[in-house]
Amino acid sequence: MHTTWPSQGPSRDAAGKKAWVTGHTGSNNSPQWLAAGAHGALTNGGAGDTDELIKQQVPVYSKGVSRGIRPGRMELESTGKSITCGGVFVRLGDVIVADGDGVMVVPLERAKAVAAVAIEIQEGDKRGRRRAYEKLGRKHGWTVQPREQADK
Repeated sequence: MHTTWPSQGPSRDAAGKKAWVTGHTGSNNSPQWLAAGAHGALTNGGAGDTDELIKQQVPVYSKGVSRGIRPGRMELESTGKSITCGGVFVRLGDVIVADGDGVMVVPLERAKAVAAVAIEIQEGDKRGRRRAYEKLGRKHGWTVQPREQADK
């Protein structure tokens, strides 16, 4: 699953070397963020309730899986500000692209150019995999369809 969303939140800085061990993101707060207009969550903290998050179809990218939240250990410092998450500066409006392999932050002013190159690379990859599937006699689905066919 590839996820792309503008960084209108939440991108969360767990603020501390060991802060990721406590669940900053879970099955309760994540759907509330979606209901408020977010497209997913990115944190250098931990995520808990991962089975529920998968069932709820909430895209969450975190430093790792953590144990449950410990009340009294966290407090909201601010919202709508730029942060550094995982050593990367993230501004409001930047584009976040994430999948199971990792997360990339694309500055808004470069997003269209980066998207054009990414689409070109992805389409070439699809053509190559489709040829390999055909040689193997394997059935192929949407993951190897050209962009215009996959979008339908």
